[in-house]
Amino acid sequence: MTMVATRTEVSTRERRWRPDRAGAPIVLVLVLIGGTVLFGDSFASGQNLRNIALDSSYLLLIATGMTFVILSGGIDLSVGSLLALAGVLTAYGAQWGSLVAVALPLLVCAAFGLVNGLLIGRAMIAPFIVTLAALLFARGLAFAVSSEGNTVHIIPADLLLTRIGQASWLGVQAPVWFALVAFGLGWVLLNLTRFGQAVFAIGGSQEATELMGLPVARVRILVYVLSAALTGMAGVLIAAQTSSGLPTIGEGRELEAIAAVVIGGTLLSGGAGSLSGTLAGVLLLKVIQNLINQVGTLTAYYQQVVSGTFLIVVVLVQLRLARRRRR
Repeated sequence: MTMVATRTEVSTRERRWRPDRAGAPIVLVLVLIGGTVLFGDSFASGQNLRNIALDSSYLLLIATGMTFVILSGGIDLSVGSLLALAGVLTAYGAQWGSLVAVALPLLVCAAFGLVNGLLIGRAMIAPFIVTLAALLFARGLAFAVSSEGNTVHIIPADLLLTRIGQASWLGVQAPVWFALVAFGLGWVLLNLTRFGQAVFAIGGSQEATELMGLPVARVRILVYVLSAALTGMAGVLIAAQTSSGLPTIGEGRELEAIAAVVIGGTLLSGGAGSLSGTLAGVLLLKVIQNLINQVGTLTAYYQQVVSGTFLIVVVLVQLRLARRRRR
C-alpha cells in the first residue's frame, strides 16, 4: 500500500505542473503574433484562419485519441493507415447511402482498435509491435479495397454525407465542429470520470494500478478502441469534405499526432498530460505549417527540415518553463 500511495503522490505532482503549464500555449500565441506582423492579412485573414482550423480538425480528432493512448503508457502507430482505410471505406460504402458510408469505416476502425487493445492488454505484446503490424495491415487493406491505389470517388456526389462534410455553420466548416464536440467529450471522459482516472493511474504505474484492483487490461483495450474510432471519424470527414477516398493519405500522420501530444506537455512515458495541451500542440503544428507555406519559396523537403527544427525548439522551451515551475 505504501508503494501505491507513493506512486499516486508522484502522479498527482506530475499532473499538477505538466499539463497546462507546458510551453505550447505560450509559443502558439507568440507564433500567431509573429505571423501577423510578418505576413499581415495574408496570414491573419478570416479565410486563412478557417483553413488552419479545418486542417487542424482532422489532426485534433486523431491526437485526442492518441492522448488517451500515451497517457496510459502506450503508443499507436496505426492511425495514419487507419485514416486512409476509413476514407476509402467511406467512399466505398457511399454506394449504399450515407448511413453505411459512416458506419462501415467506424466499425472497421473500432475493430482494429479492439484487436490492438486485446493483443496489448491481454496478450501483453508490446504496443509498438502490435500497432506497427496494424499499420501495415490497414494500409494494405486500403489499397486492396481501392483496387491497388486508385482514388475511390463518392457517387452520387450530392450524398447527404458530402453535403454535411462540406457545409459551414456560423462561418466555420462542419469538420471543425465535429472535432470540437469530440474533443469536448474526450475532455469530460478524461477529467471527470473514473475511466480517465484509471488512464492516468495506469500510465503512472501499471503495477501499482493492478494492486489497487483497477481493470488494467479493460482500460487499455478501451483507449485503443477510442483512438481507432476517432481516427475513423477523421477519415470519414476527410472523405466527405473531398468527395473521395484516397489510400495514400495519412502517411506520417501517426508521427504528427504523437508530436502534437508531446508538444502539448503529455509525458511520452505516460501518466501526466492533458487534452487542452494537445489542442495547443495541434494548433501550433498547423500554424507553423501554414507560416512555412506563406513563405512560398521552400520546397517540401526544406519545409520538413524547418518543421523538425521548430519542433525541437518548442520542446526545449517546454523543458525550460517546466524546470522553472518545479523550483
